[in-house]
Amino acid sequence: MSSPGPQLRWSELPARTREALTGKLVGLWGAASDEAAFDSLAEDKQQALLLILLRVQAKDLWHLIRSIDNVYGESGVGMGFAAWPSIQSTLSRRKDFTKLFANHKDTTGGFYEKGRPDAVLHFLFQEGSPPKWYVHFDLHSPVHSVGSAVRHLRHEFIGKICPDWKMIKQCLKV
Repeated sequence: MSSPGPQLRWSELPARTREALTGKLVGLWGAASDEAAFDSLAEDKQQALLLILLRVQAKDLWHLIRSIDNVYGESGVGMGFAAWPSIQSTLSRRKDFTKLFANHKDTTGGFYEKGRPDAVLHFLFQEGSPPKWYVHFDLHSPVHSVGSAVRHLRHEFIGKICPDWKMIKQCLKV
């Protein structure tokens, strides 16, 4: 685990970031407001959330996330969330996402971001009422190229390496 660092404060976030997160964090771990939820997150979770927000907004998919119910930034960078019903059909129609290799043995289905060799978005879902959704970053893409697929297998599948938020941030160059 990384050493504790300075936590961000909701009030210090850019207005655009606060606006994007408004209504999505309330209730996270019992928080009464988005501000209380964000301010209570450890540094790794805050950083992970902001990286996910950045990439999902860049893919114009943030509006499909209804509410966030889990965030993690160590031993993987991702979040669990409730989605609006159109998320699966939207991702299915997108040319920049694929179902290829995207499912896990404990999920119903998934979608990998195409076009990136590293720090790729991986959406997963479990059927239910309502379906449970997750998105995380894979350090290397299993679908971008043979080289990135080999790196994915070597590091993440065989080596069981789960990137932390610092690794993902470095790949995203932000």
